[in-house]
Amino acid sequence: MTLPARSTRVTYPSGSLREQARVLHVEPAADGLLAVVTDTTPFHPVDAAWPDQPADTGELVVGGITLPIRDAVVAASDGTALHLGADIPVRKGTEGWVFVVAHLVDAGSAVAEGDEVEISADATARRALSAGHTACHAASLALNLALEGRWSKSARTDALGRPDFDGIAIASSLIEPNGSLDRYRLNKSLRRAGFDVAGLADELDALGGAVTATIAEWVAAGSPVRIDREGDGLTDRRSWVAELPAGTAAIACGGTHVDSLAELGAVAVSFELVDDAGTPVLEMRTRTDA
Repeated sequence: MTLPARSTRVTYPSGSLREQARVLHVEPAADGLLAVVTDTTPFHPVDAAWPDQPADTGELVVGGITLPIRDAVVAASDGTALHLGADIPVRKGTEGWVFVVAHLVDAGSAVAEGDEVEISADATARRALSAGHTACHAASLALNLALEGRWSKSARTDALGRPDFDGIAIASSLIEPNGSLDRYRLNKSLRRAGFDVAGLADELDALGGAVTATIAEWVAAGSPVRIDREGDGLTDRRSWVAELPAGTAAIACGGTHVDSLAELGAVAVSFELVDDAGTPVLEMRTRTDA
């Protein structure tokens, strides 16, 4: 059994949906599945360190046999063992570790190291998640703009130079088909940092309207979107870049995206204030008819 010595070459940042690849490693995984690592993949995996975007759906073809890919996760090896998903004990990019994409197929599947395979991701599912992810980034920037007046102290700024409420308060983000759900903790540390939460609960409808209106302007402008990357390796740094009317915005991101905000169509953003063990949490839900 040979463990991978190099990071997987990933082509999903450029929009690829199908690639020929060579199997580098195969081993049993949990839940009756088999982990298959290849040298190249177009398949977007779940990253346990920040599991915002779900894995692609699709298939792996080997020797004329089609194997459904049940899931795909980031995995890592130090040369002695392969650790999958949440079992990875180190940060991505840690020296001495190789980070790869593990495609999970049914146990007993006839696939082995050295096999030449074809991996494909479903185009419809990919586009829906890409639209949801792009809308999520646009909403985060529009939210920062809408909340700018609630800061009484200097705070770190976002890609457009405004106080970065999204980056400071974010607790979790979930990309969904044609949408997203982001949760922000309005805790004591946020208030000490200078963010005023007073009256926010009574302004949620107005906040949703303001964020929705800003995104509508960017959509109408046809703002182009691209992924800038330092290389094709799984761990190479990548950024979402949008040419917005207010300027160029770049956000570090490992997900997939559409090529223009115009592709999102009508985007609606709404807010709800919920309680999490005594801490108020602002939930932002984004929906697009892309």
